[in-house]
Order: sequence, then structure tokens, then C-alpha cells
Amino acid sequence: MKNLSKVGLAVFLLSASVSAAAEPIDLAARRELFVDHYLIDKLDGARLQLHRPVRRNIALKLDQPWEGVYCGYFTVIRDDTIPSGKKFRMYYRGLPANKKGEADHSRGEVTCVAESADGITFTRPKLGLYESGGSKDNNIILAGSPACHNFSPFLDSRPGVSTAERYKAVGGNRRTGLLPFVSADGLHWKPLRKGPIITGGAFDSQNVVFWSPVEKLYVSYYRVFRQGKRSIARTTSKDFLTWSKPVDMSYGDTPREHLYTNQTHPYFRAPHIYISLPKRFAPGRKAHRPEHDGPLVISKTYAGDVSEGVLMTTRGGDRYDRTFMEAFFRPGRDPANWVSRTNMAALNVVPTAPDEMSIYYSQHYAQPTHHILRTTLRTDGFSSLRAGYRGGELLTKPLKFSGTQLEINFATSAVGSVRIELQDPSGKPLAGFALADCNESVGDRIRHVVRWKAGNDLSEIAGQTIRMRIVLKDADVYSFRFAATDD
Repeated sequence: MKNLSKVGLAVFLLSASVSAAAEPIDLAARRELFVDHYLIDKLDGARLQLHRPVRRNIALKLDQPWEGVYCGYFTVIRDDTIPSGKKFRMYYRGLPANKKGEADHSRGEVTCVAESADGITFTRPKLGLYESGGSKDNNIILAGSPACHNFSPFLDSRPGVSTAERYKAVGGNRRTGLLPFVSADGLHWKPLRKGPIITGGAFDSQNVVFWSPVEKLYVSYYRVFRQGKRSIARTTSKDFLTWSKPVDMSYGDTPREHLYTNQTHPYFRAPHIYISLPKRFAPGRKAHRPEHDGPLVISKTYAGDVSEGVLMTTRGGDRYDRTFMEAFFRPGRDPANWVSRTNMAALNVVPTAPDEMSIYYSQHYAQPTHHILRTTLRTDGFSSLRAGYRGGELLTKPLKFSGTQLEINFATSAVGSVRIELQDPSGKPLAGFALADCNESVGDRIRHVVRWKAGNDLSEIAGQTIRMRIVLKDADVYSFRFAATDD
């Protein structure tokens, strides 16, 4: 640690004494990500660093007549049980332009599905379920329902859920409320009941529902308007049909912004952390200049605003954490992405390789070249604990765990390193687990077991209250977990 002044040392010791007296956070064997300050007591020369997804490929061109230029509200679901082997499904709204080239939400909306074996490129199955343009040779799974405007499905992971209701979905508007749908296979859908299950919201964007294995409840996040801004409310249910009194989500001490969608969902490797990828909307903010960038084939309605993706998280309850106010993904150099309502993330981050997760978002909204872009991050790589060449460190709050070894997801430079010290609540290194006892972790690995001179077995201190000191140089730590040896 860098040299501290007497005042700084006193503050540090006071912080340590307060932390030592606090109730320890019981991690059990769950994985923790560095997406917020929940576990952090002190940072010295280190910081939390946001990472931006890497552009990969166009996953789907939205160019069919029944889709049109106003496709929206995308959801990507990975289901390894699909008999065809197409593990990934992408659901979305189809909405062709009317004769004036505008979006007419009162007619023509359908819900479509595309499939993929690898999550890289998607194709349209020919389902033969609904007619469009005189043919059923299409991928439409729902038509003629108000729910088609923003149909939002999820794979219900609740223990004991009926096979006939393994897939569930909601959709609707302010007038209808959110209407419930169920499906056994994700393709053939039927209403669960006539009326809505959730009312009182604006609902005029994508409204999400999922089963939370941590809260043991169905959770919904949906669109409301508050203080003239697009915002988000939350409600919960034990049975998917009867819902609690909604609460407005708060965003900490951050500026109020238009959050057009919320795309909140449990992260697949740490389901107690809900990842949210809202579209941040800036109405009236104009960037495209035809005289500089060339004209776009676009309705004038969608030429005067801009939007982009941001990253938020929540651990349940009524508060989003906005550790990172910067854009998660920007519109970029393409002028066609500096228009209204584009750059909208699909619901769900999904694994597409052992060390990779894919994030999808729309580009060129309301234009003939409208498409879905696939981007990737390393597994757990939304953000990291980072220190530069001069080094830095993190001290956690008091913790308890139930695993037998410490795993980290990390990357260093050729001269960088990560070392970890385990302390008692007062800050004294535990025998055999001091910083000097820790082997340097060097390299780039998704799963790496930390070792000390005496080995990696932590079974003797499992269940005790400890603190963890992470010292790193020119390195990133993305996540950690006190895991069982045979995990």
C-alpha cells in the first residue's frame, strides 16, 4: 500500500474498525462480480473499470416484409433442451411501415422468432402458424394480439413448473395491462387467462418478467413515467398471476435520465446479481447532419433523438446501482446509428463459448438496413477491479464463505500480477495466508485457483469472518468465488 499520512492512517484504521464490527456478508459459494461497491471497504490505487462489448457480426438482418423497419423489443433465450439442436432463440416484434413510411402500432404488429445453433448467426424457421401477405411461410408465432407490440418471453426455471408452461411471456399496453402467455415449446403460445396480471404502468416499451432463484419469486420490471422521464417500476409474485404492490426503482445519487427499456435479468453465472442493459434515450438531441453524413432513408419522426446502451445492476429490492454512468456501448462512427430508438439491447446476456458471452443490440432502426449486431465480452467481463503499472489494492468488508478454495477470473500483463491476503476482521493476516505467503497469479484465465505456500485448501477457515485484500499490478480481476474443490 502507498505511504499514508497520519490522518490517512487514522481514517484507514477507523474504517477497518467499523468494518470489523459490521455483520459479515455471507457469500456461501456464490460468484461475485466487480460491478458495484457492495463488497468493497476500501480502494487504494485501484478502481472499478467498465468494459465495452466487442463488435463481432450481424446476427440477423431484419429484411422480411412482415418484419419491416420498425422491428423492436428483442429477447434472446438459450435453451439446451430444444430437440432441433437450435439452442438459441431470438424473439422480436415485426412492424412494417405504413404507406407514409411511418410506424402504425394500431395494426400489423406480429411476434417473430429466429433460431441459432451457436448464437452467432440466426435463421428464420418456417413455422406455418400465421398468415402474412397471403402466405404462412414465415416465422411468426403470434399475431392479432395487443401483446405483439412488446411480447417479452422467458424460460421459467421455477422448480416444479408445469411442462406446458415452461415458457412464459407478457405483453400489452396501458389500456390492456400486461397479458400473460404460456408455451410448452416456445413456439406455440396461448393466453394463460383473459385479463392482465399487472396493471397501472405505461408499458409502452419492453416489460420483463423472470423467475428469481435467489428471491424465490417471479420478478417484473416495467415502464413507467416519473418526473417527466421514462423510468422503471418493480413488482413480484409467488405464482405469476397475483402481483405485489409495485415500487418505483431508485438510481442512487445519479442524474435522472430517460431509460427507455430496462432489460433486467439474472446473470447466468451469478443469479443473485441482476444485469440491466437499458437504452438511455436523449430526446431532442440531434447528431446526424445530412449535409455532412449524407441523407438517411428514415421517417422524420426518428431523426431528432439519439440513444445508446448503459449498464446497471441490482441485487433485488427497489434500487439500481449505477456505478458506471458512461455508455456501455456507443452509437459509433456509423451515422445510421445516430438516430432515434436505435442501439437497443436485447434482453439477456447468453454464453456462446466457455470463455465468451454474447450481447445483442439493434442498429439502423427505422431504416432498410435495420439489423441485430452481436457483440461479445469475456465471461464475467462487464467490468473489473483494475490497477495500473504502479499497482493498487482492494480491501473487502467482513465476509464469510463456505467453499474450500478461492477461484478468480483475472488477466495480467506480462509483468503484472495478482496476490491475495486473507485477514481476520481487524485486519491481521491469517497464518499462512498473508500477502507474502501468496503465489503470484500471472496470466489470463477465466478460472484460476489462488495458491499460498501452504496450498489452496481453505476448509479450516470456511465459516469464519474474514476480510480479503487483493493486491494487483497492471491487472484486472473480473470475479471471484470461494468454491468447493470438486466444482
